[in-house]
Amino acid sequence: MNIAVAQSGGPTCAINASLLGIVKEALKSPEIDAIFGSVNGIEGIIKNELVNLKDLVKTSEDMALLGQTPSTVLGSCRYKLPTVEENEQIYKTITDCFDRHNIKAFFYIGGNDSMDTVNKLSAYYKKIGMDIKVIGVPKTIDNDLCETDHTPGFGSAAKYVATTLQEIVCDSSVYNIKSVTIVEIMGRHAGWLAASSALLHAVGLKAPHLIYLPECKFSIDQFLNDVDQKLKQYKSVIIAVSEGINLGINQKAEVHGADGFGHVALSGVGKQLEKLVEEKFSVKVRSIELNVLQRCASHISSLTDITEAESIGSAAVAAALNGQTGKMMTFRRVSDAPYTLTIEATDTANVANKEKNFPKEWINDEGNNVKDDALPYFLPLIQGEQKLKIENGLPVHFKIDNILD
Repeated sequence: MNIAVAQSGGPTCAINASLLGIVKEALKSPEIDAIFGSVNGIEGIIKNELVNLKDLVKTSEDMALLGQTPSTVLGSCRYKLPTVEENEQIYKTITDCFDRHNIKAFFYIGGNDSMDTVNKLSAYYKKIGMDIKVIGVPKTIDNDLCETDHTPGFGSAAKYVATTLQEIVCDSSVYNIKSVTIVEIMGRHAGWLAASSALLHAVGLKAPHLIYLPECKFSIDQFLNDVDQKLKQYKSVIIAVSEGINLGINQKAEVHGADGFGHVALSGVGKQLEKLVEEKFSVKVRSIELNVLQRCASHISSLTDITEAESIGSAAVAAALNGQTGKMMTFRRVSDAPYTLTIEATDTANVANKEKNFPKEWINDEGNNVKDDALPYFLPLIQGEQKLKIENGLPVHFKIDNILD
């Protein structure tokens, strides 16, 4: 039998580590011959655009480079698979590709929308009685997938966010003037990533002094009052804010199109809050939008995150060989200290098109900061650093020639 793997959704530091885990585990199995990579997610299956990863990932050096490379070496997509009732032909096209290449197991690395594809495909094969295993491997910096303690990609993004905020604190403190710095962090509906900026509290910093998440109702008047109070306490006030907070009818974030799932790209919240503070207070104000920088900062990736991402990819192959299908692999935390977890599986119906919010019990009563109760959750996920291969002062990245040019 042969297998196929695809990557979908937004890039992360860890998605290629999961691909590496799948490749490594498949190479160990005498049951598996070819390992196909689908170019640009499920669209590569539909278009029959596959590469044989055995021909591309040959040496231990190839594997090491693949594990340290951010983004998706196979390319990605945001393709919404229609229901069978809407378009059964697309399912037949996918099946034709699998049949042509003797593919008996398909692994999709992605977020909750990707799990929708896994759920639909596995249900279709069960319905028609075809023995093709379909397994989801979680991935998202948003950490918003249900049923899993956390998602590969989140730990590295959280480490980047916290490190960047720490450096912003250093930068903002050098002048003897009052200032406010607003840092806009990714998170459309779930505030996990902005909340992770509270990691600075674990090293004794008071910053960020204010943290605003989509899970809490936002009031402009209360925000300005919060800033006023903090300016009375601190020379430099640092504020972390999720891109998805609702500022109100007259202060909406800028919307830049929508993907196939109807998810809009947001930006501009930090800039609009900057204008509000500038109008209200006679202080220096700056807004910083981290944007895509927080997704692929492999130079500050978490070794824990990369190692776990590879492990969960390996576990996906083992699950398929054991006859499982229609599942997403999950992490179950056993203990914070010492940090231990197990890898399990859940039905993709429990994950597809759903979102896991940041726990309300970890948000303070005022709705403007994160309690220290959250720190034991965050801290294990950012531990360790990769030993990157460097040439000419820059990290070396794995690249499959021509497929993404």
